[in-house]
Amino acid sequence: MALGPTLETERLILRPPIQEDLDGWAAVMADPEGQRYLGGPQPRAVAWRHMATMTGAWSLLGFSMFSVLRKDTGEWIGRIGPWQPEGWPGTEVGWGILRAAWGRGYAYEAAVASADWAFNHLGWGEMIHTIDPENMASIKLAQRLGSELLGPGQLAPPMDDHRVDIYGQTRAQWKARWR
Repeated sequence: MALGPTLETERLILRPPIQEDLDGWAAVMADPEGQRYLGGPQPRAVAWRHMATMTGAWSLLGFSMFSVLRKDTGEWIGRIGPWQPEGWPGTEVGWGILRAAWGRGYAYEAAVASADWAFNHLGWGEMIHTIDPENMASIKLAQRLGSELLGPGQLAPPMDDHRVDIYGQTRAQWKARWR
């Protein structure tokens, strides 16, 4: 049963997570470099709970992060999309990509598709990205998407002690950029 839509870009397929995505999800969460700004590497069991939370959000909210697959190989390469758990500072489009897929524009391509979907189908008025101030790669991606630094932010417990800056833009800014 599909919990949400399947989006397609030139090179990618975005769809709600399924159990078969766990190996990739666990690999992203186990990577010390990839998790450096997200609390550090996590074991497979925690990755499963994280994936289940994202999947459950599709039922509860009608949106959550998508699993991102390469069209040409079907390989799972990451999770990107709308995210707003209870107590979150706003309507976020977030991302996490396998290190082997870094530097190829996949995060940008999937984030654009996710943001378009959030603005057009969820009716969001704004989009944010919560980013560790030292995570230059994510800051550059947020800026490439057209988001600007809005200031420091606070995440919901249990991540409330993790320092983040909030980048964002309004729906009007997004639409003006893509005309």
